[in-house]
Amino acid sequence: MKMGTLGSLNMETSEAIKMKTSENLIERAPEIKNKWVYLTIPFAAIAFAELLIYSGRELEAIIMHALILLGLSFSTMFIRNEEIQKTYQAFILLPILRLVDLSMPLFYEEKLYNLIFIYGLMTIPVIIAATNQGFTGSQLGITFKKIGIYIPFSIVLGLLLGTVEYLIVGKNPLINDLSILNLLGLTMIMIFLVSPVEEMIFRSILQNRLEIVLGSWKALIITSILFGLMHSGYGNIIEILYISLVGILLGFLFYRTRSLPLVALIHGFINVFFFGIIPLL
Repeated sequence: MKMGTLGSLNMETSEAIKMKTSENLIERAPEIKNKWVYLTIPFAAIAFAELLIYSGRELEAIIMHALILLGLSFSTMFIRNEEIQKTYQAFILLPILRLVDLSMPLFYEEKLYNLIFIYGLMTIPVIIAATNQGFTGSQLGITFKKIGIYIPFSIVLGLLLGTVEYLIVGKNPLINDLSILNLLGLTMIMIFLVSPVEEMIFRSILQNRLEIVLGSWKALIITSILFGLMHSGYGNIIEILYISLVGILLGFLFYRTRSLPLVALIHGFINVFFFGIIPLL
């Protein structure tokens, strides 16, 4: 599917409305002195911490992410520029997500149900960060327009992308069998909890904020690379590169449609097929 055709999914919003939303973000973009220095430091630190996980050094990665969290938190107290402060608030969500993921004790033998605790806790800082960013609901993508079209489109695209991920990573099921109860539980957790939280972090908050500071395409690339790096736990460089490409696709769709439900549905169905249906067929 050509990327140029993807924007037609949201014809109802019209090109003018999309342009207006993007312009509203860009109009607020200030001239920030040394902005690349401010942004490169947390980006490089998070990338390094994730590479530690990739190499199997989880304890060192936990320490590194904790230092990043502390550094970003204290930095917001001393940095005067409001846009950099808000950008750091967006970056803070990534070490929080990783620390919660690595530090959360196992309540269930099946990892699937531990995701309820991990992402349930993550909703708290995500909501706080989204509120403090000062974005409108439309900028965050909170809209259900065209949802009737987005659902079948998301299922088909989720199947395709999930199949490719399965070919890269191999079997990694989170359920024991394809019983109705297991499949329903997997779908509910992925569609209504995991993917909305992650897409809110990466697309609604981080990508939006970086759009203001750097512009649309640079924001899209940086967010997508971080999205890929946050999948370093598989220890597979091809997986990181692939998920970065998936991040570009999701980020582009979000940019074109400003629809959080669309990207969350696609992300959710990728997980449903990759973690459940495909490996157990």
